[in-house]
Formats: sequence, C-alpha cells, structure tokens
Amino acid sequence: MSGALIYACTGAVLFVFGVTGLILLPHLLRKILAFNIMGSGVFLVLVGLGQRDGTPDPVPQAMVLTGIVVAVAATALALALVRRLLSLTGKIQFPEEPEGSGRCWKNK
Repeated sequence: MSGALIYACTGAVLFVFGVTGLILLPHLLRKILAFNIMGSGVFLVLVGLGQRDGTPDPVPQAMVLTGIVVAVAATALALALVRRLLSLTGKIQFPEEPEGSGRCWKNK
C-alpha cells in the first residue's frame, strides 16, 4: 500500500466521521468541529490522490493550501454566528421545530 493511498483512505474515513457528526450532533460547536473534520478529510484525499508516479503535483497542493485559508475564514464566520445566536437565545442549538409545521422559523 503506497503512502498516497494511505492518505486517501484516511481522508475518506475522516470525511465519514465528519458527516456522521454533522448529522447526529445537535450542538452547534460540535457541528462546526465536525465540518472542519470533513474538510480535513477532503484535504487529505486531495493530497493523497494528487501525485503522479510518486512525485507530488503542485496544483492539488495549491488547492489544499487555498482550502485551508477558506476553511479558517468559514470557521471564524460560523463561530461569530454561533456567538450571536447565543447572545440572542441563550442556547447553542437550533430552535426546535414545532409539530406539524414545515419550517423552523416562525414569522413574527
């Protein structure tokens, strides 16, 4: 098993863990962490599969570096929004959906 395949398989496992956490966890900070784990998995897959004959290809590496910068900015935005939600509602979870309604937020 080559090193590139190990990176790709590890990235796929991390992505599955992230998706599972994103779906199953109700706490928003844990959802943000799960989303970051998903991103790390994608980055590992890109690095693992972005090799030609054992030599690294610079294009996937540049994409991963750009993705890391975007992920940091998205995480900062998500944390700011969670902080705002905490100051408005006092909870770090989405509001419960009322029975029988098809939407999460009510018009006031």
